[in-house]
Amino acid sequence: MGQLEGKVALVTGAARGQGRSHAVRLAEEGADVIALDICADLATTSYHGSRIEDLDETARLVEKTGRRIHTAVADVRDLQSLENVVAEGIAELGRLDTVVANAGIFSSAPLHELSETQWSEMIDINLTGVWKTMRATIPTLIEQGDGGSIVLISSTGGLQGFPNFAHYVAAKHGVTGLARTASNELGQYRIRCNSIHPTSVLTDMIDHEAMYKLFRPDLENPTHEDFREACQTGMNVLPIPWLDPVDISNAVVWLASDAARHVTGIALPIDAGALSKV
Repeated sequence: MGQLEGKVALVTGAARGQGRSHAVRLAEEGADVIALDICADLATTSYHGSRIEDLDETARLVEKTGRRIHTAVADVRDLQSLENVVAEGIAELGRLDTVVANAGIFSSAPLHELSETQWSEMIDINLTGVWKTMRATIPTLIEQGDGGSIVLISSTGGLQGFPNFAHYVAAKHGVTGLARTASNELGQYRIRCNSIHPTSVLTDMIDHEAMYKLFRPDLENPTHEDFREACQTGMNVLPIPWLDPVDISNAVVWLASDAARHVTGIALPIDAGALSKV
């Protein structure tokens, strides 16, 4: 029997990358899953967005574990849409126990060169979208009366600053504050809220040419391997360039499980030592 047998978990941004990994690991531990994603390109990102086929693949992988999944195309900027997905998912799967606010985007520019659109889209998705996910789910967790676990995916950028990512860092710092505040407000209902702070994770969000050029501006046409070498030498204490999505998913499972039943309000780095690097 898995650690989450009989539980139901909601995951945003679940079509691919970390979100898919979270959904599958939660299912492997016995949870049924409500999985949603926007399945579209975004205006300010330089990488392609997820597709409905990606969300279908997440569903296939969850079902392969023997668990049930309810999928939906939804935008975390749309509260009504989120509320509808939650209601539909609970109608199908019976309840809600864990919320993983994972959906997010990435773009970069110097602070003074960011456009209003870049700033607004980043904050709207990476911060306000997290709040809206919480707003759409917390009433159910309170009403059920059985406690619950909310896991917010922040970043090492939610605990320190990075050049060229001001809008991303501001959003992720906001997520850290949301988790700390929610843990205080919701503890009386035995609902725990924690944030996770990964270093770079190899997903479509970072594995593209614009990111290669950001890390290797000295090269005209940097490659994935050039990017790997730059990350290997500059990012982490442990001699690795980045994490795999499952490294974050394992922490999500722990925070969702009874093994962490008394853990709330923490900012948990999964960072290969990046935050302590000198």
